Amino acid sequence: MNTPLAKGRPSLALIVPGGTRSVFSSMYRYTTVCRSALPERRAASILCLIKEPPMPRVNRRSTLFGLTTLAASGLGTGCSRAEQTQSPERPRSDLYACEGCEAIDERNPLELSPSATLAGPDEPGQRMRLSGRVYAVDGVTPVEGVVIYAHHTNVEGLYANGTPDSEWSRRNGRLRGWVRTDVDGQYAFDTIKPAPYPDMTMPAHVHLYVKEPGRRTYYVDDVVFDGEFKVDAAYRAAQELRGGSGIVRLGAGSDGVLTAVRDIRLEPHPG
Repeated sequence: MNTPLAKGRPSLALIVPGGTRSVFSSMYRYTTVCRSALPERRAASILCLIKEPPMPRVNRRSTLFGLTTLAASGLGTGCSRAEQTQSPERPRSDLYACEGCEAIDERNPLELSPSATLAGPDEPGQRMRLSGRVYAVDGVTPVEGVVIYAHHTNVEGLYANGTPDSEWSRRNGRLRGWVRTDVDGQYAFDTIKPAPYPDMTMPAHVHLYVKEPGRRTYYVDDVVFDGEFKVDAAYRAAQELRGGSGIVRLGAGSDGVLTAVRDIRLEPHPG
């Protein structure tokens, strides 16, 4: 089930805190109806048009959809980089605003390895290896022991065939997994290339969540594929840049497996 909006709030609460009506409210209703049981995350709006405190519970998919739409319309292009994203040296006030982060704790970190298989050999789709390295806030020092949880859609754009073990095993589908970075900060997921949602409102993407030893979980920008559906200049301008950019270029190995590299720069923590 989708998380309902709180009673009395406008349709697009993330863009219009305080009750101001938005021209995007009808689109939000549309995406909510079309989503079925797609997973949600909470995130704060980074729109420069309205400088108000973030709402505590919003749908991150709708946030990205709204931001991409605004950027494409030209409404968001006047924002400076400083307004669009906070400095990597300054903690984000909404760093831990994240619905679905609980899924990362469904595995014991000590039992995880630096690589995991999300999609078995019989899973339909084009094989893909997503790998990268996790760096400290300085962007230079590799970090060992960081747990990364990933999940994505199948070739039909659905989070399908989940298990009844937990809320997130049901909602995230079967294509999910956990890794723990090695001494060089490296990780890898062997899987398939995901497809966009059936309603075609979002690009194909891989969700990533990270948890450093002794810290709380947060999400980083989704992995999306440069030059593909909806990954354009407008999308690039609307990125949150959590953990750095999630836009990657696909390559291919000699075995025909697609390759994607998503390095992650850890976020500074508040407090």
